[in-house]
Amino acid sequence: MDVRMAKSKAGHDKDQIYVIIKEDREYVYLADGKYRSVGNPKRKNKKHIQMIRHIPKEAAELLEQKAVPGDPEIKRALKLYQMRENSRSED
Repeated sequence: MDVRMAKSKAGHDKDQIYVIIKEDREYVYLADGKYRSVGNPKRKNKKHIQMIRHIPKEAAELLEQKAVPGDPEIKRALKLYQMRENSRSED
């Protein structure tokens, strides 16, 4: 699986970080492992998200362990990403 994360640019979930579960031509399906599970992903228009290019190595490895990551892996990967971003902003 090609691990990708995205940040919501519009809507009530603006600035929320998600893992992209799947996509089609116009939409992406997003999960955060807590409010939006793999079984019930959020459908979002591609123009309303911003792709995250630099994913921490540990998070990418965690998400690539399975063909489709589960909610616990997604939650942990997003937490690793947030920790990295928080440490960057402190520098």
